[in-house]
Amino acid sequence: VLRIGQGFERALTLRGGVGQLAAADAGSAGDSSGSTTTAAATSTIPAPASFVAPSQAVVQAIADGRNSNTAGLALNYMASIVDDFGARYVAAHGGQPRPSVLLTRAWHNPNLLSRWFFVPGIVVMVTMVVTLIITALSVAREREQGTFDQMLVTPYRPTEMLIGKAAPGFLVGLFEASLIVAMAVFWFGVPLRGSLLTLYVGLVLFLFSVVGIGLMISSLSVTMQQGLLGMFLFTMPAAILSGFATPIANMAEPVQWLTLVNPMRYILIVVRGVFLEGADLTLLAPQLWPLALIGAVCMAAAGWLFRHRIQ
Repeated sequence: VLRIGQGFERALTLRGGVGQLAAADAGSAGDSSGSTTTAAATSTIPAPASFVAPSQAVVQAIADGRNSNTAGLALNYMASIVDDFGARYVAAHGGQPRPSVLLTRAWHNPNLLSRWFFVPGIVVMVTMVVTLIITALSVAREREQGTFDQMLVTPYRPTEMLIGKAAPGFLVGLFEASLIVAMAVFWFGVPLRGSLLTLYVGLVLFLFSVVGIGLMISSLSVTMQQGLLGMFLFTMPAAILSGFATPIANMAEPVQWLTLVNPMRYILIVVRGVFLEGADLTLLAPQLWPLALIGAVCMAAAGWLFRHRIQ
């Protein structure tokens, strides 16, 4: 987005010279090297007052930081265009030329602190691993130790047994997520700009999905070793295809289609949106309903597998 503010021509003509200031807004959560990795501005916002001086004609360029290479090239072209405009204006109107200055700032992470980007992702990663370990080994452990047959003679129905196996993983995962969120805010200093309600709605739906996946793995496993292996077979691709370290927009298109069934993809957007952007439920609704759908499908599949193995 190229924004030429009001008073641009007046600043050129009244001062008798050229002083262009191009303020380029990059992505919202870049790493320490200055590259941007998440969504940035999609609408124009006014440049800070500290950037504007009476003798300067200001041009603002807003770049989408999801693809840092493209954004960097676009901003370099912008700087070249500003310099060329200044030279041509001085040649046509006279006056003392002034150097054009390009000031770059990230929108949601002004100091480009890498922990602001990675720590919210750690909340999701640790919560998923802990929850999967508990649920993926629950039924497999009973079957390997021979206590699964004792459960069959109890007066509980398969659905009630499934809920009993799902509850511990869900509660432990929720406690783990709360602990890491507190550490992110009070220890690492990551700002929590959104509401806790929005954050926990996303976490509850994510845990619902992860518990369902873990119970599916556990129902298919005969031994704890199989359950542990199944957990790792899901965790590693889910982490790689989630956007935790590599933006999904930079992946090949067929790989991007695979991420649509990955619950970690959606919760990362929710957590980072709440932490860094202050997003609310309305803005995050496109990420929340896929989580609910994945959770419902996984829990239904886990229930069917559980009943099938009992029979």
